[in-house]
Amino acid sequence: MPSWLLRWLVNTLALLLAAAVLKGVEVDSVLAGIVAAALLGLVNISVRPVLIILTLPVNLLTLGLFTLVINALMLMLVAWLVPGFHIAGFGAGLAAALLLAIVSALVSWFMPGRWYVYRWR
Repeated sequence: MPSWLLRWLVNTLALLLAAAVLKGVEVDSVLAGIVAAALLGLVNISVRPVLIILTLPVNLLTLGLFTLVINALMLMLVAWLVPGFHIAGFGAGLAAALLLAIVSALVSWFMPGRWYVYRWR
């Protein structure tokens, strides 16, 4: 299984977990969760780097914590674009962004081949 497919699958499950655990995050169907995770991946590839560069001074002042705000805004953008995926407000988006960041960090840590890459450096 390609690593990007595994990451997308885990992020989809994390998005569905966020909807199950957090009150302000709702996913109407599994298909809406799949589409939201795919669009979130595309938004994170295209829009997020531009926002990170534009907000670099604020990000440096907050020691990188402003990245969570950017991630919350990306989630809210995806919720606005995908029917069936809803985020009640900024607080719910921030909580969901924190949960997704934790899951993403764990996936990156336990990703197959991670130690293989570092061994050859």
